[in-house]
Amino acid sequence: MDVELRPLRHEDAPAHCAGEDDATVRWLTGGHGTLAGTRAHFDRLAANAGAGRGKRGFGVWWDDRLAGYVDCDPDNRDGLRPAEPAPVNLSYCVHPWARGHRVAVAAVGLICSYVKEHAIGEVAAIRVEPANTASVRVARRCGFRHRRRYPASHPDGSPATFDLYLLDL
Repeated sequence: MDVELRPLRHEDAPAHCAGEDDATVRWLTGGHGTLAGTRAHFDRLAANAGAGRGKRGFGVWWDDRLAGYVDCDPDNRDGLRPAEPAPVNLSYCVHPWARGHRVAVAAVGLICSYVKEHAIGEVAAIRVEPANTASVRVARRCGFRHRRRYPASHPDGSPATFDLYLLDL
């Protein structure tokens, strides 16, 4: 399997938006993206990467086809206690056609390597709703350990419960 991470470009926006299905909206985004909004998001990620701070994201490419998205965010404190050091949060999605082929496992491994190589953090976090069993499997397959369950909210503001998984890098 040839999975790699690449910076997202404006011309990737149509494929990225086409890969958003109901599962992506439910578990990650809270709504379908527009081309203009997606391109603006890509610009913010690129600016953050250039500045060496904030959320940085990449396209997940499998055999030269955009198969999903992964990002790392050192500023997310969801589920942490006030005195706890913040791990680097990882978020990801895989387009429907690429699911079930361990693309997410490969992407999480690659973004963990990126976080370590660029000295962004020493611990990675995956925050996931327990009902998102595919994402729970990814966390476990990648060696993350369950830390705690905590109350949270969806992007639309409705209440949710998340599990926090951590991995020392």
